Amino acid sequence: MFFFYNVFGDYMKIYLDLVMILNFAIDFILLITVSIILKRNIKITRIMLGAFIGGISILFLFFNLNSILLFVFKIIISVLMILTTFGYKTLKYTLVNLLYLYMSSIILGGFLYLLNLELSYKHIGIIFFNNGLSINFIFLIIFSPFILYIYIKQTKNLRYNYSNYYNIEIINKNKKYKYTAYMDSGNVLVDSLTKKIVILIDKRKLLFNIKEFRLIPYMGVNGSNMIKVVKIDKLIFNNKEYSNILLGVIDKISLDGVDVILNRKLLEG
Repeated sequence: MFFFYNVFGDYMKIYLDLVMILNFAIDFILLITVSIILKRNIKITRIMLGAFIGGISILFLFFNLNSILLFVFKIIISVLMILTTFGYKTLKYTLVNLLYLYMSSIILGGFLYLLNLELSYKHIGIIFFNNGLSINFIFLIIFSPFILYIYIKQTKNLRYNYSNYYNIEIINKNKKYKYTAYMDSGNVLVDSLTKKIVILIDKRKLLFNIKEFRLIPYMGVNGSNMIKVVKIDKLIFNNKEYSNILLGVIDKISLDGVDVILNRKLLEG
């Protein structure tokens, strides 16, 4: 345990063992998060060793170092944590691991800052203190995995969703129209009469007038319905041209920034 004065003229008690345990726990959670997000098959002992290196870095706070030198030491420690945990394969592999460690730290650090700000009695910048063992310590251990679980889940969802976004072109009457499209694995709509694949467009994003169309049945979330379809000249998707495509017009597409819902059969050739 260490005693020293803060700027308020009060004694600050720092329990070094508790601070190191907390630092180890947070670094362990961060490294687990990176391993899960990037699907690294890493043994738990290596993660613990990397977290231990991060945990002892708290000792630098007790040396009289200027901010630049302290920043350099923190960078070195984080690189050592990554190399110890994940090893070195290529420079890109290491930099990606390091990037996700920092991203996870920023997410967790912002949450912990808010938590400490609400629960601590006093604070100087991002240094928080209290008399005795604060309830903060318990909250940090409990809520850190929870907030990073949410972060992992949302990151995976974003990676999956945005990997299915495409830039496409629809050519009609010798004019090109560019759209943002989403590949929906649930859309396998085919016109039963012509056997042509049907893609769907938000009617609010339709950039050309439809004069001749016909109705075909389709099954939506609200049951069976009829949809307007029109033959377009060409669809350019994934650097390929498709000519036997029908464009179905629906009222609204609720996906973020999406104009067109593609058909899974386009990927099946």
